[in-house]
Amino acid sequence: MYEQTHELSPGGDGAMTTFVVRPDRDGPHPVVLFLMDAAGIREELRTMARRLATSGYYVILPNLFHRSGVLELPPEATMDDMSVLLHAVTRDTVLADCAAALALADGDPAAWTGRAGVVGYCMTGKYAMQLPAVYPGRIVAAASFHGVDLLNDSADSPHLSMVAEADYYFGCAELDRWAPLTMVDALARYIAGRGLDGEVEIYRGCDHGFVFPSRDGETDRAHAAVYDRAGDDRHWERLIALLRRSVG
Repeated sequence: MYEQTHELSPGGDGAMTTFVVRPDRDGPHPVVLFLMDAAGIREELRTMARRLATSGYYVILPNLFHRSGVLELPPEATMDDMSVLLHAVTRDTVLADCAAALALADGDPAAWTGRAGVVGYCMTGKYAMQLPAVYPGRIVAAASFHGVDLLNDSADSPHLSMVAEADYYFGCAELDRWAPLTMVDALARYIAGRGLDGEVEIYRGCDHGFVFPSRDGETDRAHAAVYDRAGDDRHWERLIALLRRSVG
């Protein structure tokens, strides 16, 4: 594997530390934007990006907290600390950060400039589902795992941005208080009612953050989240299947 860290500057808003990992041969490789969860950049996410890259992808992990001057949260960080950082992350800032990440890929001969995918976790699930509309024909696959606020009553609810040209997958935890089943069921009905190419799958017995091994049976940074090995394995199976059929 080949990996490198870049310092990008989306819109001049300070340096965005961006981790890139890809196979070291047989390129160019399809691009996948790997969007972090609310706990921020950490070695666990870099390890997950590496795992995805072994399936043949050019994986980009940008630090979406860079405008707050934060790369990795300290172990003692609380939910209140994260809430402050989350309020500085908006649709516009994420779009700017993703644009910078894609521009980086466009300038690298190891990255394929054709169809691309995106995956988001927790807070970034809603941003992942909006990116195919921003990059029609390029970002053609979007996955969200234990994503929050995917559907609401506002005129700009994330679900309203879904497009027929993209393939979507939503892995939702049954016990997730931040993404209740009422929202999940409404999203599934919306997708079915409009004939969109998307799947909503409920991971029975799983809680928010079930894909992260660091949360194995313990409270992590004020998250009452429990790692689920079977759910994590299924998450990788579904994500890679989505990318294989839609991105290549």
